[in-house]
Amino acid sequence: MRLFFDNNLSPKLARSLDALVQPEHRVVHLKERFAAHTADEVWMRALAAEPDWVIVSGDLQIRKNPHEIKAWQEAGHTTFFLKKGWIDLPFWDQAWKFAKVFPDLIANAERARRGSAFFITPNAKIEEA
Repeated sequence: MRLFFDNNLSPKLARSLDALVQPEHRVVHLKERFAAHTADEVWMRALAAEPDWVIVSGDLQIRKNPHEIKAWQEAGHTTFFLKKGWIDLPFWDQAWKFAKVFPDLIANAERARRGSAFFITPNAKIEEA
């Protein structure tokens, strides 16, 4: 499984997790594939041609902006949104919480229907959106 971290998450976090989960999975940060400030609709549509991506996003506005909602729905990717408070956590707290929640994230993504959405709480719990 390939996970795509958006720009609200640290590239260093993505690289660290990628090293931990290879070769079974991959974690790729937006900056590895696109310019740093690429609009959400642009990268979502680009990744739509590669349907096996799972998106991890710290941008809760994706679920509120009509253009981003449309791009997200058309792309059909399963997405995990980080709930409020997650982005404000220090790097090392984010790192250990991602390590803790990663097996649950993979399990949920594997059984999710295409286009499903989940939340990851700051306590490293997964909830259906």
